[in-house]
This record gives sequence, C-alpha cells and structure tokens, in this order.
Amino acid sequence: MSEAMKTVGEVLVDLLEANEVEVVFGIPGVHTVELYRGLSASKIRHVTPRHEQGAGFMADGYARVSGKPGVALVITGPGLTNTITAMAQARQDSIPMLVISGVNRRSSLGHGRGLLHELPDQQGMIKTLALYSHTLLNPTDLASVVDRAFAILGSGRPGPVHIEIPTDVMSAPIPTPVLRKAGATRPRADAETLQKAAILCGDASRPVIICGGGAITAEAEIRELAERIGAPVVTTVNARGMLAGHPLRVPASPSLDAVRALVSDADLVIALGTEMGQTDYDMYANGGFPILGNLIRTDIDAAQLARGPHAALSILSGAKTATAGILAFLTANSPNRGKERAAAARKAVLAELTPKIRTEIGIIDAIYKALPECTIVGDSTQAIYAGNLYCDAPRAKSWFNSATGFGALGYAPPASVGAAVADPDRPVICLVGDGGIQFSLAEIGSARDVGAKVIFLVWNNDGYQEIENFMVEADITPEGVKPSAPDFLLAAGAYGVPAMRLEKIDGLAAALVEAAGRDGPSLIEIHQTRTSGATV
Repeated sequence: MSEAMKTVGEVLVDLLEANEVEVVFGIPGVHTVELYRGLSASKIRHVTPRHEQGAGFMADGYARVSGKPGVALVITGPGLTNTITAMAQARQDSIPMLVISGVNRRSSLGHGRGLLHELPDQQGMIKTLALYSHTLLNPTDLASVVDRAFAILGSGRPGPVHIEIPTDVMSAPIPTPVLRKAGATRPRADAETLQKAAILCGDASRPVIICGGGAITAEAEIRELAERIGAPVVTTVNARGMLAGHPLRVPASPSLDAVRALVSDADLVIALGTEMGQTDYDMYANGGFPILGNLIRTDIDAAQLARGPHAALSILSGAKTATAGILAFLTANSPNRGKERAAAARKAVLAELTPKIRTEIGIIDAIYKALPECTIVGDSTQAIYAGNLYCDAPRAKSWFNSATGFGALGYAPPASVGAAVADPDRPVICLVGDGGIQFSLAEIGSARDVGAKVIFLVWNNDGYQEIENFMVEADITPEGVKPSAPDFLLAAGAYGVPAMRLEKIDGLAAALVEAAGRDGPSLIEIHQTRTSGATV
C-alpha cells in the first residue's frame, strides 16, 4: 500500500480529527476493531463505558458541555440497539450526536443468514430515529458521507446522526482525501421579518421572553433585548442558568400557574429556541398553558414552527442571529415594570410549591452555594423534578437532565462522565435516584478509569417513589415500585471510589467540598427520610 493509501478505518479517524473531534466513547468489538486501527496514533481520546447505552449518554453529556457533537463508536447489532435509548434522548432534547456503528459484510445484508449480531434491517431501524443514516457501501464515499453528517449536525436542529460501515469496507484501502472541516449553514431571517419583530417589541408594554435550550448561545443578545424592552425572561429546563442573578430572570417552569399567569398577562411573548413541548409547558398534562394572542416565535426548524402553537410572527433562524437582528431594528427603549413583574413571578412561584419541593430546591441551592462552579447533571428523580420546576442555576449549561423530552432513567451517571471529560476542571454533580443509578451503576467504574471529577449524589427514597405516589393518587395499589438496592457505599468501594452517607443535610456542603478536592470520583448518599433535613 502506497503512502497515499489508508484503510477506511484509518481515514475515518483522520476525518474525525479534521472535524475537531477530541473524544470518542465506545466499546470495541470484532465488528469495529478495524475502525480502531488509526485511533492510537491520533489525538483523539477514547473513553470506554460499561454499556453502549452509556456510550451514547456520555456523548450526550459531552455535547451539552462542550458545544461540539458527541461521538459514540459501537458494534453492529446489540451495540447499536443498546445505544438507541441515548439517541432518542438526544433527538428529543436536540443534542448533536454522531453514532458510528459496524454492520455485517455487504454481501450478507438483507439475506438473514444468521451472522453474528445480524439484524433484519439495521439502517431501516435507525432511520426512524436519526436525522440522517447512511450505510457506507462504497469505500471511496467515506469523506463525503462524514462531511454530510457533520454538516447536518451543525446546520439545522441538532440530534443524532448515524453512519454504519460494513466489516469488509472497514479494512478497504482508499486514497487519502483532502481533510477539511465540514461546512455548516444555518437559516437566517430576512430583514423585513426582523423589522416587524422589532416594531412589535417596541410597541409592547408587558412583554415576556421565553428561552429554551436553543437560546443558550444567544445569552448576551437576549439580555440586551430583555433590558431594552423590560421583559421578564422565563427559562425552561435546558436554558436554566441564563441571565443568572439578573433581576429580569424567572428560572421557573411554564407548567406552573404563576408563570402561566405572567405569560397570560403579557401583551407580547417572544419564544426563542424552544420546542414548546409538553415536558416543559404542560408537565402535569392539565392543558392549562394559555393560548397566546401575540406570539413571536423563533426556531431553527421550519417543521417545528409549523407544529404550533400558532404565532403572530414566525422567524426561521437561530436564536442568536434572530435576536441580534431584532436589536438592530429596535429604535428605542420601552421602559416598563419588567423587573417588578419578574420579581413578583419568582415570589409567586415559590409560594405555589409545596414545602417538600421547596426543601428539595433548597438542597439544590446548597449544592451550588458549596460548589459555585459545579455542573449538576440529573436523572429522573424527585429532587430533579423539583429543580425543573424552579432552579436558580448560576450559569447556562450548569443544569441539565433527562427528566424532560424522552425521560430516560440511568442517564445521569454516564452523562456526568461525558460532562466531566468535556470540562475536567469543573466538578460535576450526578444527582440520581436509587432506582435510576441501578440502570447504570457500573459507570462509576468508567468515572474512575478516566479520573472524572464526578460526585455521585444518590437521592435514596427506597424505590420509585414518584411512581408510587402517582399510583396512590390514582387509587391504584402500588406494585413494582420497591426494587431492592445495594449498599451504595460498598458498591462505590468495590470500584475504589470514596463514599459516605449523610446523617444530616446540613453536612452536605462540607461533604461536597471534600469530594471536589479529590482528583477522581466520589459518592455521597442522601436518604430522603433517614438523612435529617432532606425532606419535610
């Protein structure tokens, strides 16, 4: 083989490097070893989870913190099917993820000959979920396929993208292509539309801004717009931490009556980078979110704008570009009582919540007070549900979880590892229930392997307490909600990870500071009833 020729696997690594990939998460197998041929000589770091679902969730957590696509490398068959849950979470939360899988040799595809890890139609299965899925039948198409994958990841609404490579293609020699980063083209609104939006903003006397996860890159522009028109800024779960400490912030769920009242009273609502989906806007499924008579809605996805709710003005654009464009046409400030309205909404939200939920929010506040630079990565557990209702996070990207969108259990432990890999100097708090952590308990070992500064904060309520409560409220005899749990301190110790169980919640701050001082992971258990002060 001449110097100008490399295998598909080796060129794939080169193309990933050209697209600024620094980390891949995966478990090697006989169906992917040829994709690893060039990896050790590259600058790309490989992180090994304990399960392919963990690879996908690690890629998700990495993407949310780094702002770059997370990359998972998995085998055909069970490797890919294990990754599907993570891909679905990424699809629902608009997280950029590239999944590269193997598939059996080209001559076997569609024949059902009983090969190892064979599926009837692997790509057909993934196409229902991924934004784009391609089977690399022609080895020389590799560069254009990778280019298209990264262009999709960087251009429209993010989500999972999939490339599968047959085992006989992986080792095929191909000429080394030109290595360059894929281009990305985002939609940009026309000047006439932006000018209309600016006029509506200037005429409003009681405006409100609602921000979703797609707005976090536009924080500076949104702050300026909010200040100029006096608009309270409501942040959904994936936008929490935006405008931290600002008097116009309302870090509360649109599912709450107090936030709905604020929005209902507005004469203009500006929705930026939010799908306006049920898990943020109607988590109690009571249909109480108000019909908005004067809505400006900005989204990067035309299909999402068409799904509703109906907007008086729809803007097909990223939030940053749209907000900057509106500001350029905004001729004057519109002073009003925006700060007072925001303060009243924050006060009303807290008054609306139960004492138990306020206690859990207080614990989250205590975490941020003890470790102001930390990132809290959450699972579907009661303390996270409380924070999703109200959490005054200290910065954008410092609060995210799987309790919105797809709602997967077991997300937080591997996603926390991915977050820590993306930003190794910042402690990561993995806030997870005793039920959820058992979906991915072994990822404690992955955290130890990579020296991730993850503090596994286990919220133990002896089972699936949220579901048990729901069954009781529905007059259903609870069944299946009390799975046994291991001794989490012993489980952590088995991986060589320091662990402790809190007796009193007022000892949490000291425990967190001590754990954050270590180089690798730690585990702290809070028991909802046995840890004094954890609940009311």
